[in-house]
Amino acid sequence: MSKEIRENLGFLEEGWGRLKMTAKIGNTQWETAIWFDTKLDTYLLPLKAEIRKKGKDHN
Repeated sequence: MSKEIRENLGFLEEGWGRLKMTAKIGNTQWETAIWFDTKLDTYLLPLKAEIRKKGKDHN
Protein backbone atom coordinates (compact mmCIF):
# COMPACT_ATOMS: atom_id res chain seq x y z
CA MET A 1 0.00 0.00 0.00
CA SER A 2 2.85 2.40 0.81
CA LYS A 3 4.26 1.96 -2.69
CA GLU A 4 0.91 2.92 -4.24
CA ILE A 5 0.53 5.92 -1.92
CA ARG A 6 4.02 7.15 -2.75
CA GLU A 7 3.58 6.64 -6.51
CA ASN A 8 0.22 8.42 -6.63
CA LEU A 9 0.50 11.04 -3.88
CA GLY A 10 4.23 11.42 -3.28
CA PHE A 11 4.20 14.83 -4.96
CA LEU A 12 2.11 16.05 -1.99
CA GLU A 13 4.76 15.07 0.56
CA GLU A 14 6.21 17.84 2.66
CA GLY A 15 9.55 17.83 4.50
CA TRP A 16 10.86 14.52 5.84
CA GLY A 17 8.28 12.52 3.87
CA ARG A 18 5.28 13.94 5.72
CA LEU A 19 1.94 13.48 3.98
CA LYS A 20 -1.18 15.10 5.42
CA MET A 21 -4.21 12.83 5.60
CA THR A 22 -7.42 11.94 7.35
CA ALA A 23 -7.19 8.75 9.39
CA LYS A 24 -10.15 6.65 10.43
CA ILE A 25 -10.19 3.71 12.81
CA GLY A 26 -13.62 2.39 13.64
CA ASN A 27 -15.86 5.39 14.32
CA THR A 28 -12.94 7.67 15.20
CA GLN A 29 -11.67 10.04 12.49
CA TRP A 30 -9.03 12.76 12.74
CA GLU A 31 -6.72 14.97 10.67
CA THR A 32 -3.10 13.84 10.92
CA ALA A 33 -0.10 12.94 8.77
CA ILE A 34 1.76 9.80 7.82
CA TRP A 35 5.54 9.80 7.60
CA PHE A 36 7.66 7.89 5.10
CA ASP A 37 10.36 5.81 6.78
CA THR A 38 13.17 5.22 4.29
CA LYS A 39 14.74 2.46 6.41
CA LEU A 40 11.51 0.44 6.46
CA ASP A 41 10.37 1.68 3.01
CA THR A 42 6.87 2.30 4.33
CA TYR A 43 4.66 5.00 5.81
CA LEU A 44 4.14 5.24 9.55
CA LEU A 45 1.00 6.52 11.23
CA PRO A 46 1.69 7.81 14.74
CA LEU A 47 -1.27 7.18 17.04
CA LYS A 48 -2.09 9.34 20.05
CA ALA A 49 -2.48 7.54 23.37
CA GLU A 50 -6.23 8.25 23.42
CA ILE A 51 -6.67 6.50 20.06
CA ARG A 52 -4.59 3.49 21.18
CA LYS A 53 -6.66 3.29 24.36
CA LYS A 54 -9.95 3.33 22.44
CA GLY A 55 -8.69 0.38 20.39
CA LYS A 56 -7.83 -1.60 23.52
CA ASP A 57 -11.25 -0.90 25.00
CA HIS A 58 -12.91 -2.60 22.01
CA ASN A 59 -10.90 -5.86 22.25
